Amino acid sequence: MIESITGMVDYITAEYIVLNNNGIGYKVLCPNPFIYKRNEERTVFTYQHVREDILALYGFSNRKERDLFLKLLNVSGIGPKGALAITAFGQPEQVIAAVEHEDEKFLTKFPGVGKKTARQMILDLKGKLALFADAEITEGLFAEELVSGDELEEAIEALTVLGYGRKEINKVLPDLKKEKMSANEYIKLALKKLMNS
Repeated sequence: MIESITGMVDYITAEYIVLNNNGIGYKVLCPNPFIYKRNEERTVFTYQHVREDILALYGFSNRKERDLFLKLLNVSGIGPKGALAITAFGQPEQVIAAVEHEDEKFLTKFPGVGKKTARQMILDLKGKLALFADAEITEGLFAEELVSGDELEEAIEALTVLGYGRKEINKVLPDLKKEKMSANEYIKLALKKLMNS
């Protein structure tokens, strides 16, 4: 199986991108192709779907996103198109919460998911998605708004280097976003709030 492809983004449509690697253009179906930009080099983590009449390559901006897609594929009644739609339209945390709390009503909001499939998702996935609860997804439709500028982004990177986890940083992020500061000032403010929390 192809784990990933690194290449130049050649072409973008609403359903797929074409990734050029050493003169070969790979058509890669993506949850949200518009997170990519033409003529930029990107690494896409892939899943190769093979059937008698189909050979398709699905691509994701990170491994966590791909792993969630693969978990969804294991659900009876969900094929690659359905799994891709759920991956594109749902926040992983929301999907996990809906499965764990048996919220069929929420799950049926996804394209192609009826009551029967929602019930099957709960049966097949409940208790098996803990891996994704702290998934660090920083691109695409799953991304939380992490930064409001280069200074804040730099401060978040510094906090990560200092050993603070995503959950801790997310607790103080709303307060940081209210301010317009230098990276050093953001770090000082964040540390003050983290130590007082």
